[in-house]
Amino acid sequence: MVTMRRKLLTILLLQLCVCTLQAQGFQRFLHRADSLLDARQRRKKIDTAYIIRPKTKWTVSGRVKVTGTKLEIEGKERGVPFHSKMKADYKSTISVGVNYSGVSLFLSLNPAKLMGKYKDFELNLSSYGNRWGFDVGYQDARNFTGWHDEEGRERIDLPADVLRMKTFNANAYYAFNHKRFSYPAAFNQSCIQRRSAGSFLLGLSGQWQFAEIDAQQFESQYKAITIGIGAGYGYNWVPGRNWLVHLSALPTFCLISHKTLLVNNEDVPFKYHFPEVIITGRGAIVRQFGNWFAGTSMQYNFNNVGDKNKLAVNNQKWLARLFVGCRF
Repeated sequence: MVTMRRKLLTILLLQLCVCTLQAQGFQRFLHRADSLLDARQRRKKIDTAYIIRPKTKWTVSGRVKVTGTKLEIEGKERGVPFHSKMKADYKSTISVGVNYSGVSLFLSLNPAKLMGKYKDFELNLSSYGNRWGFDVGYQDARNFTGWHDEEGRERIDLPADVLRMKTFNANAYYAFNHKRFSYPAAFNQSCIQRRSAGSFLLGLSGQWQFAEIDAQQFESQYKAITIGIGAGYGYNWVPGRNWLVHLSALPTFCLISHKTLLVNNEDVPFKYHFPEVIITGRGAIVRQFGNWFAGTSMQYNFNNVGDKNKLAVNNQKWLARLFVGCRF
């Protein structure tokens, strides 16, 4: 019996030692990660008269996001004008996120999808920094509804599941006045804008898209790859203490534009027509309450290619957020 107790005590002591070593190792890992994040923040030179970083490192926030998408095709087929317009159902998501020293992780849920009422797939990834940042989004949508109209013919209603569209969007910016103008202050609250400031922006945008309409009286297939470069301007207005209003526009002109369109199994010529553009607009309103903050933000993407007197396609996608968070 004594021998058995000694064995059990030895095992417990060994397990305690292992747990202690693991805890120490985890603490060293956290300390090392914390040092690297602090060094990363120190390398980012800012004018503290305009931008400051929160004194606390942790931020917890929740947000509600609503998105919408629209596709419009307009042109002429053998001299006959036609016009198609399709709009997707609005998508709503609820998110909870944690930010530590500028590194964020969010968990998002779509209530309609959980209940089986929404079958589309959408993934968004963004990174906002004072100097540069980007947005990347992918959408596979099938819940579009709309209509198709040809001159001299009856308008055709296009019900849900007729159009399937896959879209990959990406856009990036570089802010020249990054020491005084802060995108993060408006969009992820990892910085605080103290005084009004603006900045010229350099932008790069791209889109890949595949859309297919399969109706009883009408069939169409559209493929496109567009890449553009351009410049814009952003401004952070601080109308009063603890308030921030952000507006920015970043138009880019397509340097690469490859498109094909089939209508009723016939190839429709789709040549480049200047200007073909991708425009990204952003806005935000943020209010600080001590360690708490709340606000709303929006983003609008517009892509227009072609000539409406021959053939033009424009895509519009927008998103709006309401958010609230706390720093500690």
